[in-house]
Amino acid sequence: MQPNMRAMQQMQNRMAKIQEELGEMIITGNAGGDAVVVEVTGLKELKSIKLSPEVVDPEDVETLEDLLVVAVKQAMEKAEEVAGQKFGALTGGMKIPGLF
Repeated sequence: MQPNMRAMQQMQNRMAKIQEELGEMIITGNAGGDAVVVEVTGLKELKSIKLSPEVVDPEDVETLEDLLVVAVKQAMEKAEEVAGQKFGALTGGMKIPGLF
C-alpha cells in the first residue's frame, strides 16, 4: 500500500504545481479586430479588459456589450483548453470530475 500513497502524494504535488502555473499564465481573448482585448489567468480569473477608444460609442452600447461577451468567452475557452492539456498530461487523458 505504501507505493500507492507515495504515487498519490506525487500526483497531488504535480497538480498543485500545475494549478500554480495556470494561476500565473495570462491568456487573451479578443473581438472586433482587437477593439476589445480580455486577459484571464489559466484558472479563468478575469484580469483585465482593454477597449479601443473607437469602440466606445454611447449611441451603440449593444455592439460593445457583444464584443465584450465574445472576447471573454474566447479567453475562457482558451484557458479551459490549456488547463485541460496540462491536467490531461497528468491524468493520462482521463476526465476527472472537478478538474478542468
